[in-house]
Amino acid sequence: MRIRADGAASHGRVAALAGIDRSHYSRIEAGIANPTLETLVAIATALGADISVRLYPGAGPRLTDRHQARMIETLLRSLGTDWNPHVEVPVSRPVRGVIDAVLERPAANLFVAAEAYSELRRLEQQVRWSADKAASLGSSDLVGHDGRFEASRLLLLRSTAATRDLARRFEVTLRAAYPAQAVDVVRALRDGAPWPGPGIAWIRIDGDRVDLLDMPPRGVRLGR
Repeated sequence: MRIRADGAASHGRVAALAGIDRSHYSRIEAGIANPTLETLVAIATALGADISVRLYPGAGPRLTDRHQARMIETLLRSLGTDWNPHVEVPVSRPVRGVIDAVLERPAANLFVAAEAYSELRRLEQQVRWSADKAASLGSSDLVGHDGRFEASRLLLLRSTAATRDLARRFEVTLRAAYPAQAVDVVRALRDGAPWPGPGIAWIRIDGDRVDLLDMPPRGVRLGR
């Protein structure tokens, strides 16, 4: 902890002043223990620091939207045999949240964080959340402790007039965040082709029918 280091205080000194066990304090500082608010206040007091509680936007909602659920179901049904799917995967560091689905390709030690959206209300927030969640995959129970794995991202997007218009208006931004071509993404998901990197896959919903599209919808150049 920077405050403790700047004050040249030892773990034992801070723990003694805070009235907690030294090993417990060490685990708190290492991020592997969850202190109570009372304990945090005691630590802050011992360090001569101020403490406040703030609410920040989380890393997205859990999978509750009925369209999202159908989109994820279609994605999982489309996967080739080289993928192991995992749904509702919690992560905790550096951000805390739940990933809609994680697609694991064991042969490549690859984990793809997939997020499904039937609409995009805040593009910049979605891009940030997606990157933060993928960066947090190492804190999930899926990844081994040796830290050797590749993390990537997939945006599963429902094709609507609004999302197609957004893809046209913010093509450069989305292409920078998801540079892979959609056809390569779908081939990797279905047919075992090499994973092309972060990309977008489109879903069409027509009544009870839900389809994973082979390429971007008509009029959308993003991903072509």
